[in-house]
Amino acid sequence: MPDSATLIHALGFIVVASPTLLTAVLGFSSLMGWKLPEERQARFVYVAVVTGLLAAVAILADMLFVGTRHIPINIGNWVVIPGHYHFAIKIVFDRLSVPLAILSFVLSGTIGAFATRYMHRERGYNRFFMLYAIFMLGMVITSLAGTIETLFTGWELVGLSSALLVAFFQERSAPARNGLWVWTIYRVSDAALLLAAVVMHHLRGEGDFDQLLGGGNWPFEHSAVSSHEALVVGLLLLVAVAGKSALIPFSGWLPRAMEGPTPSSAVFYGSLSVHLGAFLLLRASPLLQNSQLLCGIIIALGLTTAVYAYLAGSVQTDIKSALSFASLSQVGIIVAEVGLGFHYVALFHLLGHACLRTLQFVRVPSLLQDYRSLENAIGERLPPAGTPFKRISANRGREWLFRFALERGYLDSFLKEYIVTPYIKAFRWCDSLERRWTDFLSGEDSRETENVTKPHFGTIEEYS
Repeated sequence: MPDSATLIHALGFIVVASPTLLTAVLGFSSLMGWKLPEERQARFVYVAVVTGLLAAVAILADMLFVGTRHIPINIGNWVVIPGHYHFAIKIVFDRLSVPLAILSFVLSGTIGAFATRYMHRERGYNRFFMLYAIFMLGMVITSLAGTIETLFTGWELVGLSSALLVAFFQERSAPARNGLWVWTIYRVSDAALLLAAVVMHHLRGEGDFDQLLGGGNWPFEHSAVSSHEALVVGLLLLVAVAGKSALIPFSGWLPRAMEGPTPSSAVFYGSLSVHLGAFLLLRASPLLQNSQLLCGIIIALGLTTAVYAYLAGSVQTDIKSALSFASLSQVGIIVAEVGLGFHYVALFHLLGHACLRTLQFVRVPSLLQDYRSLENAIGERLPPAGTPFKRISANRGREWLFRFALERGYLDSFLKEYIVTPYIKAFRWCDSLERRWTDFLSGEDSRETENVTKPHFGTIEEYS
């Protein structure tokens, strides 16, 4: 009989290998130009999800009955610089990672079963499930990551698949523009996470969460970093969280993400991807507790986002955007719960809310059909639901608040003016310097210099 540690290692390998093999099979068939039948692709998805789910549940059962609460598995090293830096691949099974991994498999399997019928005979059927497999792999890696390098890998896979699925209907210009917008915000978020990784390596020489957050079982670890170090790392992580989970000031991209198919909207911005920011805060919660100022900022950001999402969602005219803002309001409350130190409350809130939003998103298409049938039967439109603006007595205040919500807090204008425009100007300036330098070294002006020195990155209006 194998001992518990050997069994956990084997099961852990299965948990990670199942979405990896699914991605490899669908990716290889796409690269080779082999168009797999829809039934076969659906069968691959079912096998990968069920296999990974059963292995994750078995690990949870072992943790409950055997009593092990923290099971690290070192897979190998990327880079080792003696005396300086250590980049390792490590996964961890604990009270936080295992529930989120199980949630990822359950909801991905639900959306996969729904999508096999919803995307039936769609021209991009294989492309959708290829990106779906990349997303599931990224979620599993992020959930189980024991080092910030491993987490960054999964974080990038989730972001890449999200942006590409927003632009899934690429024959139309709006999805492509909105996918590019989402990717731009993700770049800012990923840059902050990468800087946090660099700071962690300077503090501890490696990105291992056990070294930075301290030993012990989650959420009872005790980080040894000072309050100033916790504030610096925590603020960088908070920027990454805000970009991934659409917290203020990055909330403007959330309704744009609804351009993707309903299954991707459900699994990304209703259940899993939008909660990754809260998960990262839960993972780093021992570090956050070392800085009261940082906890106050997290609470304020979460509550402000919740209020903003409630107001903006009250004036949305399409059901997917309304659900996305409703999801964002709950994410804001979860973030505030993490800042208050209610770790288990935030975890259970995350799990329950993710399941609820998934069911609501997949119900949307048939719900709209039911509404049309009901309105046709009664011969008139159904009365609209009440809005919070009717409770405000002052007309001027009500009009301003309604305009504020209708414009989604003017966050799009803020992002265009202070984030997108400076990035575009900086890239144009760098491109111009590079062209001049290469022309100087070659001793002649290239024909492309005049046209490329001022490349067309698109006007700000084109991104709106």
